[in-house]
Amino acid sequence: MANVVDMFCPSSISRQVICVLLLFSLAHTQNVVVFQPSFLTANGPVVSALLLGNTSDISLRLRTVSPSNTTGSIGPPSCVAEETQWLLTREQVGKTAVRVLLRLDRSLRLCDENETDIDCCPKPLCVLETLQVSACVGGTPQASLLIQAKIHALLVPANAGSDNKTVIPNQVYQPLGPCPCDLTFRVCDVRCCCDKDCSIEDLKLFESHCLPGPFGGQVSPAPDYQCSVQSSENSPDWFPFLCVSSSPENNPYLGLFYHGDTITPKPGPNFQSPMLSAPVPENLYIEGSPILTLNNQYFTIPQKVLGHCVNSAPVAFLKNFKVKCVTLLRTCPTGSPLQTLPMDLRNKVKTGQGGDVIVDVSDEVATDLSQFISSTDAVASSDERLVCENVTLAMDYKFYWKGNGITRITLTRTVGTITLNGGVMLTTRYSAVYLNGEITDEPNSGNPGYQVGRPVIAGIVDTLDNNTGSIQRMTINLWKPVSDGLCSTNERKPILFGENATSGCLLPISRQNLTQCNLLRETVTSLQAALTTATYVSKSGNPDPLTVTDWVNINYVTLNSSTTMEDTTSSCYGISSHQHIHVWSLITSMVEGIPQREIRALQISYSLSTWAMDCGGGDVSPCVDPMETQLFPITSSVTFTDIPINTGPPKTRFQINFTEYDCSRNDVCWPELAFPITKYYTGEPYSQSLAKGLILVFFFITASILGTPWRQIRQAWNSANL
Repeated sequence: MANVVDMFCPSSISRQVICVLLLFSLAHTQNVVVFQPSFLTANGPVVSALLLGNTSDISLRLRTVSPSNTTGSIGPPSCVAEETQWLLTREQVGKTAVRVLLRLDRSLRLCDENETDIDCCPKPLCVLETLQVSACVGGTPQASLLIQAKIHALLVPANAGSDNKTVIPNQVYQPLGPCPCDLTFRVCDVRCCCDKDCSIEDLKLFESHCLPGPFGGQVSPAPDYQCSVQSSENSPDWFPFLCVSSSPENNPYLGLFYHGDTITPKPGPNFQSPMLSAPVPENLYIEGSPILTLNNQYFTIPQKVLGHCVNSAPVAFLKNFKVKCVTLLRTCPTGSPLQTLPMDLRNKVKTGQGGDVIVDVSDEVATDLSQFISSTDAVASSDERLVCENVTLAMDYKFYWKGNGITRITLTRTVGTITLNGGVMLTTRYSAVYLNGEITDEPNSGNPGYQVGRPVIAGIVDTLDNNTGSIQRMTINLWKPVSDGLCSTNERKPILFGENATSGCLLPISRQNLTQCNLLRETVTSLQAALTTATYVSKSGNPDPLTVTDWVNINYVTLNSSTTMEDTTSSCYGISSHQHIHVWSLITSMVEGIPQREIRALQISYSLSTWAMDCGGGDVSPCVDPMETQLFPITSSVTFTDIPINTGPPKTRFQINFTEYDCSRNDVCWPELAFPITKYYTGEPYSQSLAKGLILVFFFITASILGTPWRQIRQAWNSANL
């Protein structure tokens, strides 16, 4: 029987179904039973196999076997059952098939030190044994199944099962970001090799798959000029005086995790009476935790969940959002969130510090509803029109926070009156922003230089800031085509540093529009100008809004059309259909081996073109019907150019041939002998370094004249004259 099985069932996995059918037919014709497969290797606590054939009078026996010391083979099957750590069960699949299931009846937890519990694994290799399952009729074995079990213990963290996230420390005394991938409090995060909660055994499981880059806590290697790199054996004599002492945490990525200063706390005198600490509140807010009301209910705001708007979605602590929800209105709304009263919005919210705050609600009435009403699906008569008053169009929340608590909540609700003509597509806006004090925590694009892929930071002078010269941040945008690609429905996307891009939208134009060329030029120009309303662009990725030297002016250039043309009744010239943004950047320094790029100039130019109706291809309706429209493209693009570092004047023939005084091609550099008073020294203005250098020379000459050598020379001179 074994020879027949081996002959018909080769080891190829692609023929398993054929083998099962052959074995089933063979067992049925010969009235025998067989296990399929006849040998298994178990790496887990559950093993299953099929017993095929006439299984009506079959009983199953399980025992532990071991190979013979002399022959190395396992003896014949036996119908004598033994006590094992496995549970054997059977399940009738069909008339001639039984599923045999073995389940390990013990825990795979690794035993702790000095633990006496026997229901655990003393070693990492918990189970290593060979099992034999015999199919018996009476006391005679008919078939057998061998199982080689090799199961390791499960390594479970000591505090597994906790859903607590890492508590935000007090950022005034401790910066955020030494291990950004440490997301779970007191639990080892998988692939986070800088997590202090991970034991040595845990790290061995994923030490070769650690999260790369700054998110995994890995920064660039320390450069050679760091004092911590050189050892006492191989460091030169001058190294302790010229090396740089800098903390490893001071890297260009630090500003991407936290924006703020660090203050070292000063301990008070030890003879003062100890200050009693305030009781720790029970419900501290941590990043991402839901905000609760006074009656322990979730504080909700309409948000998008999986692409759909949900009217009652919990608000997460320190998570900003801005969403738009589109609703088809056929009747006036009567419930939340489109129809609410101010008293319903003045909820009492827990601060997270043991107190509560009331939402401060203020209303604004919208007069221009074009940004909220997108379209209508029908036109009704004057008798069928419905007027809906005080419809909520937008709700903008501001959460003021400090430490792990909320100090204040304000809500600005925008309401308006909507006239329903059969049906109206209403677009409502909902937003929440967290402010630390009065400053919004805006993300940087680098520290200090721009990082590739981060948004380019632009700005405009804030005229509402009491003339302090503060610059308000904003972005430079390109077109972001969505839906039908029309300019009226398109969105905008910010340009990303170092990434060239081109995008556009379509503007429907009729023959009647081409008879009003001045109005058409103004319309296209206003659409292009709306992409960029800023007047400044930041040089670095972390600008100071109060420092004007951190910003450069944006240069606007209008390019003339290639040919001079005049407007006709069917065409318009001078249409600024293309906007091009050109950004010049320069590598100014290296921090921890990473180049720091700054923006030196940004120019916005417009390409002018002539628009005329195209009546080719057999479609002449736009040229006959003055109201028929054609789609004309309006495009925008951005290009980044790296300025070469060595942009000095060309070298003369003397500089090329005579290299004795060339410091870049000679080991001995004589001009550096007087380095502090040369143009190469940039630590301070040249005039100050020259004045200080001349003062040192004057003191040296004075000391030489009044010193002992000069006195001896004068005595020798006087003796010679005598």
